[in-house]
Amino acid sequence: MATLPNFLPRLAASGLDLPPGSLVDATLDGPWHEPLLWYADGPAAPRDWSALRTAGRRLGLLPVLVSGGPRDQWPEEWDLCPELTTYPGDHEADEVLAGYWTEYADDEVGDGGARGEEAERSPGSWPGLAPAPAEGSGEDPDEAAAGLAGVITADPDGWLGGARMALVPARRSADIPAAIGWSGPMNHENDVARLCAVLRSWEDRYDARVVVLGFDTMTVSVGRPPTTLEEARALAAEHYAFCPDNIDQSPPYDLDVYAEKRLLDQEVWSFWWD
Repeated sequence: MATLPNFLPRLAASGLDLPPGSLVDATLDGPWHEPLLWYADGPAAPRDWSALRTAGRRLGLLPVLVSGGPRDQWPEEWDLCPELTTYPGDHEADEVLAGYWTEYADDEVGDGGARGEEAERSPGSWPGLAPAPAEGSGEDPDEAAAGLAGVITADPDGWLGGARMALVPARRSADIPAAIGWSGPMNHENDVARLCAVLRSWEDRYDARVVVLGFDTMTVSVGRPPTTLEEARALAAEHYAFCPDNIDQSPPYDLDVYAEKRLLDQEVWSFWWD
């Protein structure tokens, strides 16, 4: 995978004002030849994201929150697989999603008995990428990400309470999972760079930013969410291809309801892979 020069080995001499933390080189197949990320030993404070984003960017390091989840699994235990990871820029979001859709959607949400015009509209045919929303929020997407990180870290008893700050060598937020060889979606896709190609497309169309990673979960801020039901339904097809478990194994178990309740005007997207 093509990457930025990795500043993490020289982090101690960088002059960054960091809390106590650890460099992680542990992978599924043993130690990697260089650190994949740094993360703090304790929970993040609400202002940490903005401070580390400003300080780390000059070194090619981007912030992300990491969550131990209900099983208290931190990055050393994430079975990271950088050796399986390619470069996100080598993949096209539309092609990636079309392949997933063909594999999963025809059985799960397609209508095998549809004919004629009805068949053309059936979920079994990949509808293509959704157009960008007609209206934007006007908020800077990086500020939106910082705002979500602040909300999460301000609530230690919340759903992501105890999340810790991490720094990753990456050019853009969408590439963070690939930069560490994240294996959260392994049962869906073993090369996370293909999913990062989709995240890049969402960055461009929806001002999305990766804010939190867990063992098999991802939380994304959305600076430009769908504002009409039509826009949300078009995007829902992408979400199904990207993460079928969000619909197949999570209420409301219906793509149209998911579009209305989870995507329409929603500034946070969450994903979980079984």
